[in-house]
Amino acid sequence: MMTPSVPQAVQSCHELLLWLIPQLDKFPRSRRFTLGERIEDGLLAVLELLVEAAYQRNKEAPLRRANLQLEVVRHLWRLAHELKVMATRQYEHGAALIDDLGRQIGGWLRSHSPVQPNT
Repeated sequence: MMTPSVPQAVQSCHELLLWLIPQLDKFPRSRRFTLGERIEDGLLAVLELLVEAAYQRNKEAPLRRANLQLEVVRHLWRLAHELKVMATRQYEHGAALIDDLGRQIGGWLRSHSPVQPNT
């Protein structure tokens, strides 16, 4: 349950990690400590950046870094599927959660970016 002071993107990232970590635990040993660890560490970094953005006046820099890190996680997640480390259903569910988080970060970023005048 989300508390009012926690931005939705932070809560969604937390929930994604809660779902994702048990999936990574099922990776074969040969991939768990390489690909799985990189995915987990990357998503933990996204969470840290989102929390940082929540507490800073200038949110743009941490949100941009979070967005970039999430893009790396997205590619690693797809690579894990292509290496047949997970079932397609798990991949699709995780990809949908990652995409949703990306949309939330993008919306948060747009809401705190300086307005560009139309030229």
